[in-house]
Amino acid sequence: MPTILDTPPVEVLENLRLLSEDLDVKIPSKKLDKNLLIATWNIRAFGDLTRKWTSSGSDSPKRDLQSILCISEILKRFDVIAVQEVKANIRALRDTLKLLGSHWSMILTDVNRGDSGNGERMAYLFDTRRVNLSGLACELVVPNEWYGRIDQGALSEQFVRTPYAVSFRSMNSTFILVTLHIKYGKSSAERVAELKGIAKWLADWAGDLNAYDQNLIALGDFNIDARGDLLDSTFLSEGLYVPPALQSPEVTRSIFNQTKYYDQIAWFQGHQRLPNLSLAFINAGNYDFVPLALQNQNLSKLSLSWHISDHYPLWAEFAV
Repeated sequence: MPTILDTPPVEVLENLRLLSEDLDVKIPSKKLDKNLLIATWNIRAFGDLTRKWTSSGSDSPKRDLQSILCISEILKRFDVIAVQEVKANIRALRDTLKLLGSHWSMILTDVNRGDSGNGERMAYLFDTRRVNLSGLACELVVPNEWYGRIDQGALSEQFVRTPYAVSFRSMNSTFILVTLHIKYGKSSAERVAELKGIAKWLADWAGDLNAYDQNLIALGDFNIDARGDLLDSTFLSEGLYVPPALQSPEVTRSIFNQTKYYDQIAWFQGHQRLPNLSLAFINAGNYDFVPLALQNQNLSKLSLSWHISDHYPLWAEFAV
C-alpha cells in the first residue's frame, strides 16, 4: 500500500505539474515581509482516505492519494486557511499536513454533535514561517439574553456549528479569523437567524474597546444563495463588508452552480461606530481547480467533488 510520501506514478506527477503551473499564474505569490494570503475552503467531507494513487469504483471513500496531492498543492499557496467540513476521522488531514511539511501546523475544534452538525470540525491550517498563533482561540456562543431578541427570525437555539475564532500574528499585524459554516436547512429562510446572530456577535465584539483585538475577519461557508438576497443583506446589515473583488459574478463558489455565493470573506469597514480593518486589502478571488485537478482520471464533476471538493477555495491578499 503506497503512502503519501512515496514517489507518485509518472502520470500523477505530470498532472500535479500542470496544476502547479496554473496556480503560479492565478494565485499571488508569497512575498517575504510584504503580503498575507488568507483563504477559506469547504473541502467536501474531509475525513477518511483510500491509500491508493487512484481509487477504483468499489473504493470508499473516493478521495485518494492523488487527490491529497492536489489539495495540498492548492493549500500551500496561502498563509492561513480556514477549512470547513473536516470530519471526525482526520486521516486525509494528517496526510495533507505530512505533505505540507514540518513548517505547517493546525488548530481545530472537536466534532459537532447532533444530526444538524453533520459530525464536522472547524480547522485552520497555517504556514508557521509566515503566520503564528497569537494566543486567542474560542467558540462563539449565543448569550442567553439574546434568545428571542434579534428581530424577526430570532435565534431560538444555539449555533448548529459553532463559529470558531482564532487569533494570528504576521509580522506586526495581529488579526482574529472567525470561521463559519451556516446550517443549510430546508430553505434559505432557515439560515436567517444564525446569520443575524453571528453578525450581531461580531459587531458587538468589534465595537468593544476592551476586545482582544480589533482586526476581525469572518470567513467560511455562509450558505448565501445570491448576491443581494435576504441572507446577504441580513449579514451585511451589521456593518460587515465584502470587497468588490469577491462580488464579481466571475468569482464563483460552487463547481456545480455558478450563481451561488455560499462562501465569503468579510470584515468591518466604513462603519461609523466600528473600527476599520488595519490590514491593507490588495486583492481577492477564487481558484477553479476543475479543469486541471485529477485531469488524468477523467472524472465527472460529481466524482471530482468527492475527490477534491464541491466548493472552490476563496482567498484574500493583504499587505503587512
